[in-house]
This record gives sequence, C-alpha cells and structure tokens, in this order.
Amino acid sequence: MSTDSAARPAPAHRTASPPAADGRGWAIAGIAGGLVALGTLFGLSIEIAPNDEGLYRDNERLVAAMAGNEWLVWVVQAGTSLAALLVVVFGAGLYRRLRRGEPEGGLVPLLTLAGMLLVAVMLLVGGGISTELYHGLRKHAEFDPDTLAADLAIYNTMAWVWAGAGLSAGAVAVAGLRRRTVGRGVAIFSAVMAALVALTQLTPVQYMALLPGTLWVVVMGFVFALGRNR
Repeated sequence: MSTDSAARPAPAHRTASPPAADGRGWAIAGIAGGLVALGTLFGLSIEIAPNDEGLYRDNERLVAAMAGNEWLVWVVQAGTSLAALLVVVFGAGLYRRLRRGEPEGGLVPLLTLAGMLLVAVMLLVGGGISTELYHGLRKHAEFDPDTLAADLAIYNTMAWVWAGAGLSAGAVAVAGLRRRTVGRGVAIFSAVMAALVALTQLTPVQYMALLPGTLWVVVMGFVFALGRNR
C-alpha cells in the first residue's frame, strides 16, 4: 500500500446550497409593472392622438395638432421601458414559484416566463418608436408627416399587445387545475383572463389585450405578495 495514498486527505463533501428564500419582491414588481404599463399606455399614450377624426385624413394637419406633445411621448418611452423590466422580474419569480410544485422538466413554469418575456418585448418595441416620434414632433416642420403618422400607429398599438400575458395566465391555470400548484381560485381567474386575452387575439382588437393582461399581472402580484394563492 502506498504511504502517499494513505496520507492523502479525503476530499471534502460538498454540501448542497440551501434553497433561495421565497421573497415577495418579484410579486411587488408584477404589481408595479402592471400599473405602470396601464397608466402609461391607457392613461397617457392615447392623449397624444387628437379627437378630431377629420385630422386623420390629412397627415400634415394631424402632425401639426400633435406638435407640442413630445414630452408626453418621452414619458411613455420611459414608462414602457420600466414596465418591461418589471414584468420580466415578475415572470422570473413566478417561474421559480411554479417550478417548485411542477414535475422536473415540465413546461408550465417555462411557459409562464416565456409569456412575460413576450410582453416585455412588445413593450420595448412599442415604446421604442417613441424616440423617433419624439424627435419628429420636436422638429415636425423638418419631418415627413406621413412617416410621423405611421409612427403614431405603431406607438398606439404595439405596446398594448399583451398576448404573452395570456400564455402565462393559461400556464398558471393548468398548474392550478391539474396539480394544485396554485389554488383553485387563482387557477380559475387565470383561465378566465387567458380566455379574454385569446379573444382579443382572434378578433381585430389585439391591442385590447392590455386590459385583461395588466389586470392578471396586478392581481397575481397581490396574490403572491400577500401569500394568499388559494
């Protein structure tokens, strides 16, 4: 027997890291993200569009009517960016929460996160056009009014398309109804919201997904922040 092998110390056993504490920050991020998105888009972004329908037949007059509202576009850009980051945090927390109760390798937790990522992408794309619209309105005499009118159409639609929230809500509904990973009340509410979002996507009102989508995110945020997921 080799004396070297006898003298060699046994390798230390690596202890498993304790599971992360199930904090509530991610749930609060969901509440904030949903409210910021709803307030920014439903409360502010529509204010830039004139109520006079006759202006929409003449892009030059339309742009002149919107001039002076570039500060509002700037606020919307900041709000959509903030909301996008917050819903990603919410999606990551919900993924972790569901993963603990779902079978290893199951798709449900991943689908909840994927849905929130889709929402974040649409918020960033829809809010991203704000940069172009901001500078266009600030120097509207130097810009093509037809281009600015097209920017307005994107500005008032893309960030509203919360189809991803329907995917996340549907996944939570499946988790609750199939395995009771969440409570039955949460599952039923999620199923209803998923159906409403799906309805908006099957009809020519895709942007109305913002309303059931933000409602679902805010309610889920409160449910998990308060620890009442039944």
